[in-house]
Amino acid sequence: MQYSIDNEKIIKMYEKMYLIRKYEERIYYLFLEGVMPGTIHQSHGQEACAVGMLYDLGKDDYMTSTHRPAGHCLAKGVPLESMMAEMFAKANGCCRGKGGAMHTGDMSVGAVPAIAIVGGGIPIAVGIGLSLKMRKTRNVVVCFFGDGASNEGAFHEGLNAAAIWNLPVIFACENNFYGASTHIKKVIKIENIADRAAAYGMPGEVVDGNDVLKVNEAAARAIERARRGEGPTLLELKTYRIGGHSRNDACGYRDKEEEKEWFAKDPIKRHREYILSNNILDENSLKKLEKEVEDRIERAVELAKASPDPKPEDALRHVYYEGGE
Repeated sequence: MQYSIDNEKIIKMYEKMYLIRKYEERIYYLFLEGVMPGTIHQSHGQEACAVGMLYDLGKDDYMTSTHRPAGHCLAKGVPLESMMAEMFAKANGCCRGKGGAMHTGDMSVGAVPAIAIVGGGIPIAVGIGLSLKMRKTRNVVVCFFGDGASNEGAFHEGLNAAAIWNLPVIFACENNFYGASTHIKKVIKIENIADRAAAYGMPGEVVDGNDVLKVNEAAARAIERARRGEGPTLLELKTYRIGGHSRNDACGYRDKEEEKEWFAKDPIKRHREYILSNNILDENSLKKLEKEVEDRIERAVELAKASPDPKPEDALRHVYYEGGE
């Protein structure tokens, strides 16, 4: 397929990545202040993976996420306000205050509430793919997981099932090189996780996960292939998390030169520079856009603070399917 992209999409991609970054920065400090309950696993540095993979999906396409879901959910279209309310455990949160940071989602936009179990979303994505095929739709499901999940049994069983049934699943491995604190080279002998696709008879591709345009181009090929009924694809998005595994991780196990090299590849800075160098927007216009995003986040914080808490009896609701919702 011939890949093309217009300036409006380039700008909107930047806006979405900037929203994800600033949203996560804001909730990080709210957690430190003790305003929010629970904990967080942030996707700083991985925004291009979420936006590039999901930008072209519709509400009737699906996504499964991980314990690091904020970027995926915002990129898929979960409203900022309901995401923020969920962080405050409010009744109008996207999961009614029951999910917290590791379980955000909204089925109305095709975002399956995130699954914190490593590799846990893979068999679910395969099940969704089977459902889509049985219903003869042209919809697809994007399944996010990390490099650590590629050694789980669910990965191998899931890819094999998707391949033999020719399912419309795009497996998106966000390889940030660390499963918590363990470097990928300590747990696999091959150079690329994408090479494992060959064992299951599907295409595998390594992508620069810090370049949103390259991610989007690879995603477009895989999505179109799946829509044509030609089956699954494994994309390995090589990226790097700027922060630790979770908010209390100081990253003492990472080499400082490695960090310096990857921090210079920050996907938001790279895309911003691309926009400026190609005269798509000027500096003042970008700053205006950024200020509008930051103001949206502050309004969402104030709305969440003022939102109602769940009622005690709400703990007994939505335990089982109640129909109609």
